[in-house]
Amino acid sequence: MRLSRRRAFGGLLAAPLLPVLAQPAGAVIILDSTWQAEGGGPDRESAGFRAHVALGSQPQFAGVIALSDDDGETWGAASGTWIGNLGGRAQILTAAHVFEQGGSAEEYLYRTPGGIVRHGASIAFHPLYTWDNDERTGYDMAIVGLDGPIEDGGLPPSLYGGRREQGQRIVMVGFGGRGIGSAGEDSMYDGLPGKAAAENIVAEVMDALQPPPKEADAGNWLAVTLRREDEGAGRLDGILGSGDSGGSAWLLAGGLWAIAGVNANGTGDTYGSQSFFARVSGTQDWLRSVVPGLSFVK
Repeated sequence: MRLSRRRAFGGLLAAPLLPVLAQPAGAVIILDSTWQAEGGGPDRESAGFRAHVALGSQPQFAGVIALSDDDGETWGAASGTWIGNLGGRAQILTAAHVFEQGGSAEEYLYRTPGGIVRHGASIAFHPLYTWDNDERTGYDMAIVGLDGPIEDGGLPPSLYGGRREQGQRIVMVGFGGRGIGSAGEDSMYDGLPGKAAAENIVAEVMDALQPPPKEADAGNWLAVTLRREDEGAGRLDGILGSGDSGGSAWLLAGGLWAIAGVNANGTGDTYGSQSFFARVSGTQDWLRSVVPGLSFVK
């Protein structure tokens, strides 16, 4: 299976701890009806994202952080999620494609939930990722070690290790661009500070193929589709926008919010488009090898 219409969402520098001055852009493409109901309209385009900013601000998603590729002038070039501290260094789960192939953790600055800006100190890319997102979306993962711990993000999150993602409602969170289903992404929708989130139903799951084929989709991904209201979409449904790459998709498992996917890829930014997530459940061994002690739930 090859999904040639996918497009990757991301961006690509680095600098002691710095004060945060710039406001980030906030993520997701949402339904026109929700945007209008929340106050969106001509000359007030950003107002229509209030419900999605509120969703992204819920405490269980505190570990989703913004990345900057211009020395902190702007935030939201990419996103990441804090998954714990190891040896006094925060570990950030993100997408591999937002870095140059073989690139450095120093390509970005990383802002903690409490506003401290840190530098990247180390990076591990999933060994099956090849920077070809038509074939390796399911392995589009990197773990960045920062130059110090994160102590303002609450408890480290759980990760999803089950195999029942199909049909589950997930929440995708990130700091990328905003838009509405009829028009797509546009900077006029930015403005409300904070990360944004959207819900959706996992409509498609592809298991990992073993051994991974050399010139075909290797699987290990989840997908959602931006449906219209008359097609059964929920009020807070959406898909990813640019800059959401590296953020996370969450689901409820055993009463806990757990990270089920890494925001990786998509086919567009209007109704009928799909977003794809690298599947956490299929990469447990690698995740544990990089960050021992991670907590998985089923």
